[in-house]
Amino acid sequence: MFDPAAGDRADSHTASLAVWFDAFVLNVDRTARNANLLNWHSKLYFIDHGAALYFHHNWPDADRLADSPFADIRHHILLPWAADLEEAAAKATGQLNPNVLTEMLAQVPDEWIQSTHQTPAEARDAYIDLLTRRLDASPIFTQEAVRARAHLI
Repeated sequence: MFDPAAGDRADSHTASLAVWFDAFVLNVDRTARNANLLNWHSKLYFIDHGAALYFHHNWPDADRLADSPFADIRHHILLPWAADLEEAAAKATGQLNPNVLTEMLAQVPDEWIQSTHQTPAEARDAYIDLLTRRLDASPIFTQEAVRARAHLI
């Protein structure tokens, strides 16, 4: 496991993209307590994304989360190395868009996308809507991460 106390480090580019992405998907579980990162031959491997997209357990609350600054980003284990957050945001938002999200969600089997929505198609539409809104909120959660990092270091 990735362990800064044992001398593990992350390069700024990787750390910044990871922090941005985890804020985008609202991942509350990449902290010092449970990094969900493997460090093998100085390369990071991101594992166990089960705490991301947690809004799907409570769709009525999803609207509130769509535009959230995601204050929990302050606990992200890679935040100390994420010196290029605004560049990471520009890169990620330049590559993600509703069409890409639609293509990704089309690959999810119907059985895996069960939700409170009536059909898998409705569930996919809800995910696309929320993730598109989340993408539009990138300046909000990126600035929250920048603020949290400044406070940390």
